[in-house]
Amino acid sequence: QDKVEAIKRDGGHLRYPLQQEMADKETIDISGDSVVILKHHGSYMQQDRSFQKTDKEAYRQSYQFMLRLKVPCGKMDAHTYKVLDDLSANYGQGDLRATTRQAWQLHGVKKHNLKHVIASIAKAGGSTLGGCGDINRNIMTPPAPLSDKAYQYAFQASNYLADLLKPSSPAFLELWLDGKKTGAVEYWNKDLIHGSTGKNHIPPLASNPEELEEMITRDRLKDQGTGIITGDPEEPLYGRTYLPRKFKMAVTVPGDNSVDIFIHDIGLVVIMDEAGENLMGYNVFVGGGMGRTHNKESTFAKVAEDLGYVPKEDIGEACKAILAAQRDHGNREVRANARLKYLVHTLGINNFRKLVEGYLGKSIQPSVPLPEWRMIDWLGWHEQGDGDLFLGINVEQGRVKDEGDFKLKTALRKIVDKYGLDTRLTGQQNMILCGIKPADKADIDSILKEHGIKELSEISPMVRNSMACPAFPLCGLAQSEAERAMPEFNERITALLDKMGLPGEYFITRITGCPNGCARPYMAELAFVGQGAAMYQVWLGGSPHQAGRTGIRFMDRMKTENLEATLEPIFYMWKTQRTTQMERFGDFCNRVGMEAIQKFSESYAAGTAFKDVKVEEFTAANKMQMMAPVPAEAGKRGTGTLTRASSGPRKQQIRVTDEIHQQLKAQAEQRGVAMSDLVEDILAKNLSL
Repeated sequence: QDKVEAIKRDGGHLRYPLQQEMADKETIDISGDSVVILKHHGSYMQQDRSFQKTDKEAYRQSYQFMLRLKVPCGKMDAHTYKVLDDLSANYGQGDLRATTRQAWQLHGVKKHNLKHVIASIAKAGGSTLGGCGDINRNIMTPPAPLSDKAYQYAFQASNYLADLLKPSSPAFLELWLDGKKTGAVEYWNKDLIHGSTGKNHIPPLASNPEELEEMITRDRLKDQGTGIITGDPEEPLYGRTYLPRKFKMAVTVPGDNSVDIFIHDIGLVVIMDEAGENLMGYNVFVGGGMGRTHNKESTFAKVAEDLGYVPKEDIGEACKAILAAQRDHGNREVRANARLKYLVHTLGINNFRKLVEGYLGKSIQPSVPLPEWRMIDWLGWHEQGDGDLFLGINVEQGRVKDEGDFKLKTALRKIVDKYGLDTRLTGQQNMILCGIKPADKADIDSILKEHGIKELSEISPMVRNSMACPAFPLCGLAQSEAERAMPEFNERITALLDKMGLPGEYFITRITGCPNGCARPYMAELAFVGQGAAMYQVWLGGSPHQAGRTGIRFMDRMKTENLEATLEPIFYMWKTQRTTQMERFGDFCNRVGMEAIQKFSESYAAGTAFKDVKVEEFTAANKMQMMAPVPAEAGKRGTGTLTRASSGPRKQQIRVTDEIHQQLKAQAEQRGVAMSDLVEDILAKNLSL
């Protein structure tokens, strides 16, 4: 049996040996066994690896702890955010980091301060329980605080499932709060009563906290005799050894892929009735995941598969059934193969569906057809639909800090203090300020400008579409730089594109320091995965909308100094062989395949791309088309409609170029209507019908 499994088995439901070692005030670190247990409480022990080879004593003294919070929907109320901001200044390294899963991380906490920091977060209505470990982790949703009912149901489901699937052991209370409940209601539970945007656009789940707790406890303990409930008195759902590996979930609406729906253990898609007014149920995807190991082909990145449709009244039991299937049948012998994706891959989706149906006690129906997915970053100013506005702010690699004239941390705190705004994190490590009154828009813009924060129009699209994990100096798994390398990579890639006549072009680019895939590199159009000091594995061909496929490994051990030489022939091939200017880089690489790209690169004469350069500028209109949000209608079941300006059957054909066709297709998808309806509408308006 895997060593971690033995530690969990003997850990007394997440207590030992951590409880004894945290009581030791003389030491600055904890044992490896305690590290395993501590992860389930939301923390990792780290060391500053910048000292590892240069100053052994400094390295020994550099033990510190990273905390990852549980932040369902990426949302945090103003009070909790201010507490977290103060804790980072007083007990951390002075900054905050937004993760790729819409959670906050606080770095640099010393062991003797750890209990105080965790307790302070809990007393403020937050938690770190569920941030890490072999349990269900933070549940993602689209970050846009829209009043649209489909989005509201996604928020509600995320908050409900976050509590339904949390560990039941009292160990968290015992270790960090002396066994006493704080009396504070976790803010996501408040949302289940009062509404996720401060207004109830959909019916609440309960009328008060006591009723809500009773309902969720009853739902968690519900036992149909199908094997979901373990019989363990402290952990009826998870059992003594919890899950074989971490477990990740997301909830979204049709069309909005701001959550990377295909990379989760469970991905839920809200299905509304034809009018878009009433929740009907959820399409369910299962078995996605990013982590892999270099040179170990038995590990791989995988996109989630279609499990089927579940009515709304069964979604809690369905998620419990999937979790129980992984709990009982996941690989506990080889940790590298322990994620749910390997179980789904081994059984096949049809057999896995049968396994889940056995736990659920009923059949899972075929999925409802969905529109095409779009990756939306939700940056800039938007209307919420209830009279208020929200603002998406680009946060490079998720690092909220003050550095020189750039004072993002100070600016955000000033705005939250002044206006009491809720905040939301995006799946791209950015931040959204919610519930802004239109009259306050100019002042908020002014505060950001005074603190050196660029307007959205000033931010390079390449920067806007890039992500990186923290990697060095604190991550113990990092093989190469990631967060600290991303700005240079973006600059060099942009300069190369400009030089070869592709100004304004961009694509989804990601860097990770190791193959575990925290920044989801295998879904990117272009990715660099750490494979040694200043060396990276190169991946190509992910979907520009993160939809339905991973990229493909193109080459190993690219040295940082060879970045331009590696990419020049690939970009030139894309420029000269793409079907239209709208064929995105990832789609092109996926279409032509790695073998063709490799052959072209080998025969390419360096410098060819810079001779007789023909400029093909990616226009502002194209950028807007790629980045524009899906409208609220995308949350409705079926397709949207336009009122026709004419009547009768359509018999006549009109021919357009491939480029115009692609633009019409994108507009039709964005508006959720048939392309023929859109064309008729455009023509009718221009002909004044």
